[in-house]
Amino acid sequence: MDANYIDSYYYLRFLDSQFPSPSFPGSPGGFPGSPGGQQAPTSPPPAFIPQQQTATPFAVDPGAISLCLFRNTYIWLRNGASFWYFPIFVGSRSVAGFRWNGRFWTIFGIDTRQIVSFTCF
Repeated sequence: MDANYIDSYYYLRFLDSQFPSPSFPGSPGGFPGSPGGQQAPTSPPPAFIPQQQTATPFAVDPGAISLCLFRNTYIWLRNGASFWYFPIFVGSRSVAGFRWNGRFWTIFGIDTRQIVSFTCF
């Protein structure tokens, strides 16, 4: 396993063992360290795609994306993919949370170096 994914990998494994179906509304409990026992989002993200902010050639700073914790966030990746995301954990080189697949939220982690830009609401 790539060391850059370790933070989110272990956090996601912990979540998966504690909450077998975290991507569905009504899952029991909340996530550790989250305000008010935050669960997976219970509603879809906004119905629009925001305009991409200026992309940077460098990795996204974990401190910057941590301002988007527990908020709907749109992410653009280096490989051209983009999607709605709901981050719940930021590590030193990774972000863990929920990715909208068009129908429901799925648990997802990403290396911050793969993120070109993001914007949160």
